[in-house]
Amino acid sequence: MTKTVFGRYFAIVSALLIIVGLAASWIVAGELVAPMPRAIGAPPKDLPIKSVSFASESGSVIAGWHIPVTDSKATILLLHGIRGSRLSMLERARWLYANGYSILMIDFQAHGESPGEYITIGYLEKYDVKAAVGFARNLHPNESLGVLGVSLGGASAVLASPLDVEAVILESVYPNIDNAIYNRVSAKLGMFSMIPAELLLIQLEPRLGIPPSQLRPIDNINRINSPVLLISGAEDRHTTVEETQAIFDAALQPKQLLIVEGAAHEDLYRASPGVYKDAIIRFFNRYL
Repeated sequence: MTKTVFGRYFAIVSALLIIVGLAASWIVAGELVAPMPRAIGAPPKDLPIKSVSFASESGSVIAGWHIPVTDSKATILLLHGIRGSRLSMLERARWLYANGYSILMIDFQAHGESPGEYITIGYLEKYDVKAAVGFARNLHPNESLGVLGVSLGGASAVLASPLDVEAVILESVYPNIDNAIYNRVSAKLGMFSMIPAELLLIQLEPRLGIPPSQLRPIDNINRINSPVLLISGAEDRHTTVEETQAIFDAALQPKQLLIVEGAAHEDLYRASPGVYKDAIIRFFNRYL
């Protein structure tokens, strides 16, 4: 085979690989941002839950549950992670309710029973947070209000800030969308992650109309104007300890940091319930 023929062959194969890679990454990206509707079902009978709904500037009508406590200490807004729903926050709701807090828990747009065309990794979901804070204030006008957001929920709360709340807890929040995608691809592909991650990133704006610069919680963390507690797992490969430390360093005082030993990017409430509950209840009791 001559050098010219080999060169053409190599160019054709390279072009085909690029096309296949782009097509595969487009499909994968589509799955990542595809809506996650689900029927929530009847509320559990062991809690005095009231079903609620309210409009959001995200374009969605946000579905949720309100759990009032007579003479409550304060109200807590619970914000679930990506591809979840309010059901994923139910254990936290039960525990906080038992400790005297009223609860508002929601489904983000494109999740659960809240309609939406795409999951936007915090861009539209930040409007759901703002709407939920306003709704909670109307429900409990004379109480302090706290926010507890997990992953997408925490990122959305940061992107929505400043918020009219007295305390914020953020779990496993990505610093910027570039790191979030690279870390997740690297966790699956290791040293071969660079090109697939880039292919996913370049689709963000043409697919969702969102420039990556709009998905940088680390740039917005200093807009939180209330005490903040950041929590992450020591073994988390999606949001590393170093990234959590960087977000913490950028936050304003008063602030606290908790790294849960042995935990990855998972439900930290279940991963280490004793450490988790102690930190959360101390923080909320102090600032609410």
